[in-house]
Amino acid sequence: MVFAPGEKPGSEPEEVKLQKASKQIVQNAILQAVQQVSQESRQRGDRARDSRGSLQLGVGELTKKHEKK
Repeated sequence: MVFAPGEKPGSEPEEVKLQKASKQIVQNAILQAVQQVSQESRQRGDRARDSRGSLQLGVGELTKKHEKK
């Protein structure tokens, strides 16, 4: 087995470290994307329920209605 300069026998080769780090970055990115999609889906579901069953006022709408009187 040939070791790169600065590498010690028994230590992990730099390429393996990079592969592991890359894999971890990809896994984190996938997890974050799945969580974001899940959150957005829940928010869309909440908005759909609000528009079907109850009155939902936007920010500032309540005060605008009172100012007109």
